[in-house]
Amino acid sequence: MGNVFDLIVSTLTQGLIYSLLSYGVYITYKVLDFPDLTVDGSFPLGAAVTAVLLTRGVDPYLAIPIVIAVGALAGLATGLIHVKLNVRDLLAGIITMTALFSINLQIAGSNLIIGRDIDTIFSAGPTMALLGSFSLIYRKLIISIIIAVLFKLLLDAYFKTRSGLLLRAVGDNSVLVTTLAKDKGSVKIIGLVISNALVALAGGIVCQEQRAFSITMGTGQVVFGLATVIIGMTLFRKLGFVKGTTAVMAGSILYKSCIQAAISMGMPANLLKFITAALFLVILVIGNQQKGGAKKNA
Repeated sequence: MGNVFDLIVSTLTQGLIYSLLSYGVYITYKVLDFPDLTVDGSFPLGAAVTAVLLTRGVDPYLAIPIVIAVGALAGLATGLIHVKLNVRDLLAGIITMTALFSINLQIAGSNLIIGRDIDTIFSAGPTMALLGSFSLIYRKLIISIIIAVLFKLLLDAYFKTRSGLLLRAVGDNSVLVTTLAKDKGSVKIIGLVISNALVALAGGIVCQEQRAFSITMGTGQVVFGLATVIIGMTLFRKLGFVKGTTAVMAGSILYKSCIQAAISMGMPANLLKFITAALFLVILVIGNQQKGGAKKNA
């Protein structure tokens, strides 16, 4: 029974950490209507930078703002390629993602392990001072809850500001933004910066939680993010009072739970990406059927 409960706690922790990635994809996919493939590069970028910083003695809490800044630069690169060089949104993301693969290799190599003697945010001094009475698995859960909820609240507050409202307007009606004498290109760049900062942060936290970086850890992350957004928005579509950030957080936890359930039922771990792709396909089909039914009813 204890092992089952620990598995539930671990799955919940993973879902909360990956909700940061879901927030980023939510901004590009749902708010900006921008198919940003930079995610598959900025996620491992955050992990690579984190792994190198920790192995060189940098405080794990100090690594967080550094990773956010590096992720923001990745988003800025995609935004500038798209807006200033007039490259299509999808291609701009592919270009940055491809470049980041080499950059990540230069930063941390193909793999980098963080030794057990090195502190992470789950074992550092401030954490132990506050949560030292809890075992590691529960410290991870508590810190993951704090981080996921904190950035959710920050995003909710940002969306209420003038800049946040313009960001949402670009996705819904870019002509309106232009009539307000605002450059829609600049607004898109801001959205991409925020999005990839969150995605890189997710990669950094995953790296600290797993104590490892792998060059392949970004593969399929954009699919994961899209799936969690679609799940969350589909589940809470009829509940107008549920904020988008809350919906995608729930989607992230549910999606991670589905993958964990598949593995627990005997699916080989090396089929994880296949399971992810299959689940995403099922979610898309169900979502399309629901949209079709809604149109018929209308």
